[in-house]
Amino acid sequence: MNNLTENNTIKSAVEAVIFDWAGTIVDFGSFAPTTIFVEAFKTEYDFDISLAEARVPMGLGKWDHIQAVGKLDSVAHRWSEKFGQVMLDKDIDLIYERFIPLQKAKVVDHVEPILNAINVVNDLKKQGIKIGSCSGYPRAVMDILIPAAAKYGYQPDCVVATDDLTHGGRPAPHMVLKNVIELGVGNVANCIKVDDSTPGIDEGHNAGMWTVGLLLSGNEAGLTAQQFKDATPEVLENARDKARLVMQKSNPHFLIDTIDDLPAIVAEIELRLNSGQRP
Repeated sequence: MNNLTENNTIKSAVEAVIFDWAGTIVDFGSFAPTTIFVEAFKTEYDFDISLAEARVPMGLGKWDHIQAVGKLDSVAHRWSEKFGQVMLDKDIDLIYERFIPLQKAKVVDHVEPILNAINVVNDLKKQGIKIGSCSGYPRAVMDILIPAAAKYGYQPDCVVATDDLTHGGRPAPHMVLKNVIELGVGNVANCIKVDDSTPGIDEGHNAGMWTVGLLLSGNEAGLTAQQFKDATPEVLENARDKARLVMQKSNPHFLIDTIDDLPAIVAEIELRLNSGQRP
């Protein structure tokens, strides 16, 4: 049930919302990580991957992401043709080592908040809801992204990077459960995971949380902020359909366009919690 705060205002039954970063709160279209993957493959091995190929495993930790790209049929075939063997762990290590400085240098170029993100987050805080976050970025990148985002007014109560924990990141629940511990949440069923990738939705499910998938601001639609603003209804619907085909594989409890649509979902989840429903 709702509780009264010290100011006698109603506090939400939702205890915490845990957000992804790129494609969810910042970086409309999730371009910072994907473009750098393309560049890292090219710089280290003079090997071309497409932006579409780079997007396929989005949401995983970055070493795991590189490995997953290398296992795509199209990429694996071209790699074997060029190098005479499959991609090895040592190749992944070298690409990852190239990726990190490139990402650190350019992540701030894609830090602008998505649409109404700051207002949405601040309104959640006013309801007494704690704001957690986790990312497929490693800590070295997050240490640059966090203060850059703070300049725009985004300051989550907790940030967990994919290499902060021994057992790694998504789709396992470790990062969101670390948020639960750090935020002092009493029940994971009172938490919401918001993400633009299927590994991020799986992460929320695996932790026993409500899950909300984003269709138009993230990786699957791949639109820039300007393309989103200029798009016709038909173009947006086509982008939704494209993203929905992928996102539905993880069965999120809710699918919305962007974080701007989240307040209504939080209210709906609060009603369900108060009626005794659980994720």
